[in-house]
Amino acid sequence: MSDADLVLRSTRVITPEGTRAASVAVTAGTITAVLPHDADVPAGARLEDVGDDVLLPGLVDTHVHVNDPGRTEWEGFWTATRAAAAGGITTLVDMPLNSVPPTTTVEHLRTKQRVARDKAHVDVGFWGGALPDNVKDLRPLHDAGVFGFKAFLSPSGVDEFPHLDQEQLAQSLAEIAGFDGLLIVHAEDPHHLAAAPQHGGPRYADFLASRPRDAEDTAIAALVAHARRLHARVHVLHLSSSDALPLIARARADGVRLTVETCPHYLTLTAEEVPDGASEFKCCPPIREAANQDLLWQALADGTIDCVVTDHSPSTADLKTDDFATAWGGISGLQLSLPAVWTAARARGHGLEDVVRWMSSRTAALVGLDGRKGAIAPGHDADFAVLAPDETFTVDPAALQHRNRVTAYAGRTLYGVVRSTWLRGERIVADGDFTEPRGRLLTR
Repeated sequence: MSDADLVLRSTRVITPEGTRAASVAVTAGTITAVLPHDADVPAGARLEDVGDDVLLPGLVDTHVHVNDPGRTEWEGFWTATRAAAAGGITTLVDMPLNSVPPTTTVEHLRTKQRVARDKAHVDVGFWGGALPDNVKDLRPLHDAGVFGFKAFLSPSGVDEFPHLDQEQLAQSLAEIAGFDGLLIVHAEDPHHLAAAPQHGGPRYADFLASRPRDAEDTAIAALVAHARRLHARVHVLHLSSSDALPLIARARADGVRLTVETCPHYLTLTAEEVPDGASEFKCCPPIREAANQDLLWQALADGTIDCVVTDHSPSTADLKTDDFATAWGGISGLQLSLPAVWTAARARGHGLEDVVRWMSSRTAALVGLDGRKGAIAPGHDADFAVLAPDETFTVDPAALQHRNRVTAYAGRTLYGVVRSTWLRGERIVADGDFTEPRGRLLTR
């Protein structure tokens, strides 16, 4: 610790071994020691004592649609990463679609990296995309450092990112398995969606019926079968249907290399409370019933679901019409994900250590960053969030950093105020004041 240039001290530091009073020594942006709370501060080191506020590792959000370049009126790296920082997120991984061009070739990846480089307030990595016609591009993208590949099994909502049929899925997954890459999948079966009633209009019950659970369940079953046959690594994105949980648990018990995420909106919002016409609640797959939500929480607790990520998917406000059939499907959640999940978790008897496991350590592990991110431990980047867990606030859309301040959480009272966020030992936001961008671009 003698060469430390910063010491952060708290009575509650969340470490891999548990929560304890500690002083965390930082040297040149890296954690070098986790010491007793009353440890001496080296000469020349700056002490930041946060008192009884909780020091937790910066969150790692592996499911973010930044939409930059090409749809920057929807979001953009500057605003998305500011929102992330304000919410205690220090690393995000950008999805390959809703930007133009999508991240489906190395050239397109380089374009996105150039755009992001000077705008990132937090560290940013990139997913590649798997399309029907880009199998030849998957290995070059992997070699260029994307963290894996996203595919849709039903229409994505944007023409430049078509979905894979089952034959194309098998071809892409075989290619990705050949270099032990990771395929992450929006799993809804197009045939089940096509067979579901499609009424349109403002009634949420009609929209929910149009995206039935069996569309998820069938798509996940097919994905598991391919992964089992190819011994491939696959990840189910934004699980909404609790009916798929027994299948997932069996597959994992059988050794299928399968991980699963869910999202804050599935854990904190329910179909019963969505007002008709309120398309700020629209996402695909949809927010389902309270009984379904209870089972998702149970699966998080027992490890069937690995992690929680935002699926931040904004648009301009005019695309959030009162017709659920035509409104853009996506929920903006970057800035509010930590307090939203913490509010629901504490009500169900979970602690902040659980939230850190779901939203930081396991997400870091998903993308292979667990040696650098997701833990307050020696050798890790000095990325922190300082949280006042018992303090509440009421969500005011005007206070959000998202470019379009549309939120399903407007007016809700949430626990957990993020006092400050730190990236590699530098405070990047405190009480709403931001530094200039200091994020780096990450590669696998």
